[in-house]
Amino acid sequence: MTKETNKLDKIIRETRQNAEKRAKGYREQALKLFPWVCGRCARAFDHKNLQLLEVHHKNNNHDDNPSDGSNWELLCTYCHENEHSKHKDSLGRNDSESATEVATYSPFADLKNMLKK
Repeated sequence: MTKETNKLDKIIRETRQNAEKRAKGYREQALKLFPWVCGRCARAFDHKNLQLLEVHHKNNNHDDNPSDGSNWELLCTYCHENEHSKHKDSLGRNDSESATEVATYSPFADLKNMLKK
């Protein structure tokens, strides 16, 4: 491996670890703030099935995590998936667009120059 590849691998690994820490942090906070009940279907949870209770960001911004929990709600896995499906559907679809469109944006296109700085 080249030195640049090692740097890139390190950056990606750190980014993933930071995202996981952030997610765990707001999940732990939300579980302390709110009752362990799904905000949609009212299913109750306990320690045995708590992994099925997820934190939903009301404004769909996963980086918006106020400590008062005003952007969070606890939803069961099924209701959480349904919420995200509704959000995706609300964005609308254009029938003329191909379902297999190729992404053209490359966030790491200029990485070499960014790392030099």
